[in-house]
Amino acid sequence: MSWMPSNDPVLGDKRSCDALELIIVPRVRDLGDGFAVRRALPHGRRQMVGPFIFFDQMGPVQFVTGQGLDVRPHPHIGLATVTYLFDGRVMHRDSEGNALEIVPGAMNLMTAGRGIAHSERTPGHARAAGQKMFGIQSWIALPETHEETDPSFQHFDAADLPVVEDGGVWARVIAGSAFGRTAPVGMLSPWLYAEVRLAAGASAPLDPNPEERAIYVVEGEVEIAGEAFEGPRLLVFRPGDRITVKATRPARLMFLGGAPLEGPRYIWWNFVSSRRERIEQAKEDWKTGRFAPVPGETEFIPLPEA
Repeated sequence: MSWMPSNDPVLGDKRSCDALELIIVPRVRDLGDGFAVRRALPHGRRQMVGPFIFFDQMGPVQFVTGQGLDVRPHPHIGLATVTYLFDGRVMHRDSEGNALEIVPGAMNLMTAGRGIAHSERTPGHARAAGQKMFGIQSWIALPETHEETDPSFQHFDAADLPVVEDGGVWARVIAGSAFGRTAPVGMLSPWLYAEVRLAAGASAPLDPNPEERAIYVVEGEVEIAGEAFEGPRLLVFRPGDRITVKATRPARLMFLGGAPLEGPRYIWWNFVSSRRERIEQAKEDWKTGRFAPVPGETEFIPLPEA
């Protein structure tokens, strides 16, 4: 999903740490009602890390009683969305008939393929009580051979995902393999995704095997090769180097990466494709109502004019 259509560049810089290729400072965007996202990908100097082509931090924000998230039905093609929450709840509904509440720690992977529409809203019980919202929304670009695959949705409860604990290190493997464990989620290309929490003074290794890899510092501060980085930052590393990340104060991180795709992608609004003409077709399909509707929804987000 795109909670807002944009592929604006965000700020970036380079530092002296030899293993680092790029440091991305995500741009803060206010979506209204005090709900902000921080967008790290795509970036003007780096479109993807592995297949990760879109990376938003949602919140943290506190909704008052009666308020919440209301993302009306909107379309996607050529990608898979990952919704991962630290706090809060989101009701997901899509045009394939999937309807479930997304909760913290669960893995939720919606593969758009040839086309899907979905909505995301704060559930009624959470809206009535007022809730916090904090999490990461990311897009996984699909390989050319799978861009037109059938749409689908995978959900794994937090208890279904491998968790590793060692001293001051806690990690949940959301997708792929890390820390000697493998998540059960099915993938159309190799990629890695994990939440890592470090107590002050604790260290964790970043596997050198993914050809492209990064660490998103959600909160706290870490040290790598003697250099300190505080959140929010996306740290993109060169391939092959062994990386150890140490928390100088309690930190929450996302490890991400994977094999690069065959080439860059076109991005327009909520559409991703290796072919520009496929984007144009998707625009026309949404404009003329050829996407399947989302059951139970009567609203939708119109095609942007620009």
